[in-house]
Amino acid sequence: MKCPYCGFEESKVIDSRPTEEGEKIRRRRECLECTKRFTTYEIIESLPLVVVKKDKSREVFDRNKLFNSILRACEKRTVSVDQIEKAVTEIETSLQNSLDREITTTKIGELAMEKLRNLDEVAYVRFASVYRQFRDVSSFMEEIEKIIKSKN
Repeated sequence: MKCPYCGFEESKVIDSRPTEEGEKIRRRRECLECTKRFTTYEIIESLPLVVVKKDKSREVFDRNKLFNSILRACEKRTVSVDQIEKAVTEIETSLQNSLDREITTTKIGELAMEKLRNLDEVAYVRFASVYRQFRDVSSFMEEIEKIIKSKN
C-alpha cells in the first residue's frame, strides 16, 4: 500500500477491524519509511451485472429501479420499507451469486414475483399484472386461481 504522505510502497498493518456495517475492513497502517499512520478500507470487489432487456438492449443493473417497482406494487399495503429492502437485497445477492454477468429482465421479474408472493398477495398480483402485461380480467383471474391453488 502506497503511503499518502511520502509515496513509499511498503507499510505494516497496526490494527484491523470490521466497520459498523460489517461490509468493509478498516486497516490502520504505518509507513515503513516516514512512520506516519494512515487508514485504508478493504471491500469486496463486485463485478457489475448487466441487464438484458426485452428489446435486447443492455444496461447496468440498478437496484433502485427494482426497489421502486416493488415499492409501487406494495403501495397502500402492510409491507414495510424494511421488508422491501430485504427482498431487493436478497434478489440482488442471488443475481450476484449466479455465474451469469448478464441477467434478463425475465429472470429479475420472476425473482421479484417470488419474493412478493411471500410478502403480500395483492402486491404480487399488482406486480405480475405489469410484468406479465395482463390484457384482460381473465388473465387476472388465472393468476389469482394459481395463488389459491398454491395455498391448498
